[in-house]
Amino acid sequence: MQHTHIDTNTSTHIAQAQKLASVLTTAGRTVALAGVVLPLFLIGILKFTAVEIEVLKPLISGTPWLAWLYPVFGEAGASYLLGVVEVIAALLLIASPWSARAAVVGGAIASAIFITTISIMLALPVWEVASGGFPWLDALGSFLIKDVAMLGVSLAVFAEGLTKLVNNGRQ
Repeated sequence: MQHTHIDTNTSTHIAQAQKLASVLTTAGRTVALAGVVLPLFLIGILKFTAVEIEVLKPLISGTPWLAWLYPVFGEAGASYLLGVVEVIAALLLIASPWSARAAVVGGAIASAIFITTISIMLALPVWEVASGGFPWLDALGSFLIKDVAMLGVSLAVFAEGLTKLVNNGRQ
């Protein structure tokens, strides 16, 4: 009899642990998605302000693969373009839990945004010279390094959307 009681107890604990894991997974995904959506949206709308247009100047003009934006769109136009892309990506990511297509497009756009911003670290100085350089990040490096995590979340959303589309296509 006692052996059955232990098995029932163990099964109950396993079921509770699985339920907790499911709740934590959902909470983690929600927080991770919010951690990408909020900066994209808030920084995206900031791109329509004079302050952000000024802040972007050294980043865009100092990055050879982005500098073309200024001759083509102008300083304000480049900032507005980036803002529109960021806000669209944020909105698509918001819809991604319910729409596989939104997940694919939003994940792809957000991934491209974060690959681009991370790439700025290759063109501009991001190491704190006063602290001895690498691995000490300066203010720009500290601002950009977070995009590595946001790239990871964006790639995961993109991949999950692709998986849903492929699986729905097989049904």
